[in-house]
Amino acid sequence: MDDLRQSVQNATYEQKDPLLIYKFESFGLFSKMLVKVNREVLAILNKAYIPVREQTPEEIQRQQQERARLQAERERRAKVDVNKLQASRMQAAAQAGQQDKSKPMPVHVEKKVGRNDPCPCGSGKKYKNCHGKGL
Repeated sequence: MDDLRQSVQNATYEQKDPLLIYKFESFGLFSKMLVKVNREVLAILNKAYIPVREQTPEEIQRQQQERARLQAERERRAKVDVNKLQASRMQAAAQAGQQDKSKPMPVHVEKKVGRNDPCPCGSGKKYKNCHGKGL
């Protein structure tokens, strides 16, 4: 943060935009920090002692059989899932066809005549003075 503050303060004396300098400097400092952290992590992992157990040929063969069994199980499930997916798609298509038939038709309403509109009978009077007198 001190390096970033110093570089931005130096940018105020120059003819450059301080915000732009701040962005560039912060990105550069962040990438340097990532490289440093990655190097430290790798150094720690290289120095660490990780015990490794020796495997016998029987254990290796048993693990391979287990992997093969799991792979076969996954393939069987995938085939079942594909069949279920096809069945559900066909069912959804059938339901969509049924929904189209059961949609209600819209009701068409005639235009209402306002009080001050001309009467539709053609008398030339306003509706309130002609047919809408009693309303």
